[in-house]
Amino acid sequence: MISLKKAYESVFGSANDATMKKIQPIVEKINALEVEYEMMTDQEVQEKTVFFREQLAKGKTLDDILPEAFATVREAGKRVLGMRHYNVQMIGGIALHRGIIAEMRTGEGKTLVATLPTYLNALEGKGVHVITVNDYLAKRDAVWMGQIYDFLGLSVGIIQGQRVSFLYDTSVDGTEEGGAVDVLRDQLGGFKVEDQYLRPCSRKDAYRADITYGTNNEYGFDYLRDNMVQDVSDMVMRPGEEMHYAVIDEIDSILIDEARTPLIISAAAEAATEQYYTFAKIVKNLKEESHYNVDEKMNSATLTAEGIGVFEQTLGVDNIYAEGGMRIVHHVEQALKAEVLFKRDKEYVVEGGEVVIIDEFTGRKMPGRRYSEGLHQAIEAKEGLSIQQESKTLATITFQNLFRMYTKLSGMTGTAITEEEEFRSIYQLDVLVIPTNKVDKRIDRSDRIYKNDTGKNKAILEKIKECHAKGQPILVGTISVEKNEALSNYLSLHNVNHEILNAKNHEREGEIVANAGKKGAVTLATNMAGRGVDIKLGGAEASESEREEVVSAGGLFVLGTERHESRR
Repeated sequence: MISLKKAYESVFGSANDATMKKIQPIVEKINALEVEYEMMTDQEVQEKTVFFREQLAKGKTLDDILPEAFATVREAGKRVLGMRHYNVQMIGGIALHRGIIAEMRTGEGKTLVATLPTYLNALEGKGVHVITVNDYLAKRDAVWMGQIYDFLGLSVGIIQGQRVSFLYDTSVDGTEEGGAVDVLRDQLGGFKVEDQYLRPCSRKDAYRADITYGTNNEYGFDYLRDNMVQDVSDMVMRPGEEMHYAVIDEIDSILIDEARTPLIISAAAEAATEQYYTFAKIVKNLKEESHYNVDEKMNSATLTAEGIGVFEQTLGVDNIYAEGGMRIVHHVEQALKAEVLFKRDKEYVVEGGEVVIIDEFTGRKMPGRRYSEGLHQAIEAKEGLSIQQESKTLATITFQNLFRMYTKLSGMTGTAITEEEEFRSIYQLDVLVIPTNKVDKRIDRSDRIYKNDTGKNKAILEKIKECHAKGQPILVGTISVEKNEALSNYLSLHNVNHEILNAKNHEREGEIVANAGKKGAVTLATNMAGRGVDIKLGGAEASESEREEVVSAGGLFVLGTERHESRR
């Protein structure tokens, strides 16, 4: 029995098809301008920015100038990057400008797509925020795409962690000692750009640029800090102005997966207590079922009557609730949670005597972030580390509330349609599925279920050996650092040469991912979402013959070893 929606779509076509048909004539208008723009000098193309701003001042709307503005960005892209926006990328750009989420498959050039609506909306002079999932991508994309904006006369700011900020500035030689900070020259990554420059600046200056690149975390914390200052002049974002327009990369990760993640600014509340160590020792000796129960679905652990009795006996009290008070009970519960639910090299890693949280969705470390309500201290006690002071919350906001404050919001990802209902009900955002530029040749196979890890690991090893024997590169996905390293050890025992990528060695991320397509390469990686670096068949700097060799071997084989937290 087919659903009412399916029956309707079979007769009238889908809403997605209808939107695509409405956008197509605009793409044709843009294409009709291409020959004319190719004949222009660089100066004539650059003067278009001044012309567009004059048109807006005279009452024209962004929609009125869209075809010409997009044609201008396409021409700039060809001249400074050697990259031409495809028709499907134009469709994606129009969708983003209209406040629609563009679902585009991995490798379809979403970074380049974002330049279209970003340039157009920046012409209003109210600031455009381009938001991505980590500092590496924020800096890389700003420098890479910043060449287009700079060519067209727009300024680009970059905000990074640790309150570091830059302006993209071609006037200062970043290679000179004492000059601007030299940008990543990622020769092995997703792009190759020479003569890139970043000039350190104040946070305020970065936000005054026409376009500002940064992570969701940094925008959130800056918003909170601005609401805590005593004087308007101390605000770094644009005081008195609305949050204008945001383009969010990996929008499902930020607006759905992390939607309710609170950003918290806190201050020291009181000195650390020896009780953390005491409680950590007690819970290490507790046994599941007899002393506590775990609810994996709810991610919670609760003490049984027998477990409570162990604490009362150790602490020398008759009734922990009456004599200890709720504060003691709370710390007992946090100690249990730290021991049972939070695993080293999965939820966190220990580095330099500190507990560093791992983002469950991206697999990256989050230095500076701490669990709240005593949980971080409980984990420090569990690991035998020095306990830092507890904190009290001064300001907090969720990503959901932060991004709903923008006047216009849009984003892009490879997997938005699965969360279409949430996007529409929570953010009033529609999703447009955009076809690939070329026919997709990927073959998706069904899951295989194994009785235990032993059988699964043997099957993984056999598949890796099978691919390796014919020179086919294979990318193996794991869900945690712990599983990543366990599988790596297993492969090493069987003399399989391989690269591993996880939160512990993410500094080499671009190089590792870019070369995962080399002939016979074996790469183990945790969460691959938002890596943002192209995997080139044959390797990052492969010749055509090297590429063809890998293609004839079957291309890149991707093997997922487990289902992730997010169903996408």
